Amino acid sequence: MNLIHGRNHLACATMKISAIKTNFSCSRNPPVFSSAASFSSFQSNLADKIVNSKSASEALQLYYSASKNIDTTKNLKLHSATIHFLTNARLYLKARCLMKDLIETLHRSCPPNRVCSLLYHALDQPELSKPKTKVFGVLIIALTELGFVDEAYWVLKKTDELPAVHVCNRILDGFLKMGRYNSMWEAYKNITSHDMPPNVVTYGILIDACCHQGDIKKARKLFDEMLERGMNLTVVIYTTFIRGLCCEGRISEAESMFAEMNKAGVAPDLYTYNALMDGHCKMANVSKALDFYKEILITGLIPNFVTFGILIDTFRKVGSMLSAQSCLSQMIKFGEIPNSHIYNCLIDGYCKEGNLSAALNLLSEMETLGIANDVYTYCILINGHCNMGRLQEANLLLKEMTKKGVIANSAVYNALINGYSKKGNMEKALELCGEMMSNGVEINIITYSTLIDGYCKVKNMEGAMGLYTEMMIKDLVPDVVIYTALIDGHFKDCNTKSALKIYKEMMESGLTPNVFTLTCLIDGLCKDGLTNDAIKIFLENENCHPNNVLYTSLIIGLCNDGKVFKAGKFFRDMRQIGFKADLDVYAVITEWHFKMKHMYGVMMLHGDMVKIGLIPNDVIYGVFARGYRENGDYKSAFKCSDDLLELGLHVSGSRQESFVQCESL
Repeated sequence: MNLIHGRNHLACATMKISAIKTNFSCSRNPPVFSSAASFSSFQSNLADKIVNSKSASEALQLYYSASKNIDTTKNLKLHSATIHFLTNARLYLKARCLMKDLIETLHRSCPPNRVCSLLYHALDQPELSKPKTKVFGVLIIALTELGFVDEAYWVLKKTDELPAVHVCNRILDGFLKMGRYNSMWEAYKNITSHDMPPNVVTYGILIDACCHQGDIKKARKLFDEMLERGMNLTVVIYTTFIRGLCCEGRISEAESMFAEMNKAGVAPDLYTYNALMDGHCKMANVSKALDFYKEILITGLIPNFVTFGILIDTFRKVGSMLSAQSCLSQMIKFGEIPNSHIYNCLIDGYCKEGNLSAALNLLSEMETLGIANDVYTYCILINGHCNMGRLQEANLLLKEMTKKGVIANSAVYNALINGYSKKGNMEKALELCGEMMSNGVEINIITYSTLIDGYCKVKNMEGAMGLYTEMMIKDLVPDVVIYTALIDGHFKDCNTKSALKIYKEMMESGLTPNVFTLTCLIDGLCKDGLTNDAIKIFLENENCHPNNVLYTSLIIGLCNDGKVFKAGKFFRDMRQIGFKADLDVYAVITEWHFKMKHMYGVMMLHGDMVKIGLIPNDVIYGVFARGYRENGDYKSAFKCSDDLLELGLHVSGSRQESFVQCESL
């Protein structure tokens, strides 16, 4: 599409140059009019001459000669006549260029809807040639190419007879590119109600819209409808559908469609392969993506920067930077020039693996090659340095980007604020916040979230609540992250009442707690001895999928509260779901079984540990040895001591004393 637009602009430029040449050959003396009536009469006569011209060059010469001496936008008769002539002469590109130039000129002083109305009525003059369908088609295409899709659709609805299907497709495609799917479907319904049969391009647009909306079922229905109508399915149709399936993670269906495509004799192009590679890469199936890359080379297609971008981004995500760097080398061999996106992926990968020197070398390489290192590049580097605790270097990068004229955005400042907050340096974090505001960068929800979390971690709940109140005054709605940080902070400050108050506010705001929120709540309540409240909150949020940490907090809390049977129930639930408990859970729950003389429960727990391959440490052996000794089973206690020594585990403190006691017996 960009290539077509490029040709259009070239044709328009050529047309304007021709017009300039023509103007020099025309009379330089403007006509003199005695009245408005004579001016109107002059324009009408000239419009007739243009319409009745023998050739396009004659019509254009008359138009440009007049436009040099008078303002033709005051009366659109000459424009209308010229466009009508060019359209009837099948010089559609010249007609569209003239139309677009006129729209842009009128738009300087009129809103788009007014421009559209003026042009529609100017073209709809009764004295001009009929039918006017093709002329209105030129107007519709010109409007869509300039982004005035609503106005183009208005023209379509005003016409008595619909223009050609390719013109209607421009409106559908315009709404699709704007993401206005409802408007697109409304326009399609309107078009088909006039018995306009859709063509392959129409179906391609509709299937693309379905895929963007995630409605694969409807896309498949349209695809099957094309087959029923006996249409020749193009590579664009197949690729659009394959890309849609890949975006929804339905890779096996995408591969089935790919096989169907090959069976139908439609050769896949580079866009097809890129879509399949991207789909597999998003599912972290690197080997399958590489298989398609090899197929690209075998079929003789030339991979482009998108192909290499997909591979580099995938290797970055799986932490294989050596392979990612190799892809960059291959890309250059194929003559593809890496852009800032490619370098940003590589820099981000090196930052994530902690190789900051390699990331900085790539920054220097970008500068050497003249590739712009934008705000995203610096944001990645600053975030990488902050995550490694190298805050001084991160600050130097901020100064460097400012010096180069790269304006820092909220993401850059938030990365630095987060870095200082994690270090507990809230004074510096606030200083950066002030710098952010003075530079006109808006403080957003992430900024507040980072600062609140920082204050909670240094146990300054007064400062955290002050920021929370400030947010509410500014009508910024707290998210789950902020509520979770405040709940955790209040519990760690031994203020259960305030923690539960924040939880209540969160629920009243309509937010759903995530697994981290529930873990903070349950851990805090259990440590405060409120295990019944913890169980209640756990059961109330059954839709939130618990994790290992959540179960561990609840089980240990219940054991410490003496509720071993309830703890055992949650332990069984945890194991049935497929989670593996850690040694701390086994140690606590086993110790309580020993205390309550549930030897069968002890045996089951020991067996479960062996089953999942959990290797006991000195803590768990200490629990078993002491438990068996206190229950009079000295043989088992001694065996635990023997097993521990055989494994060569280190025993310390009270644990050593337990084993000494066992051996002395």
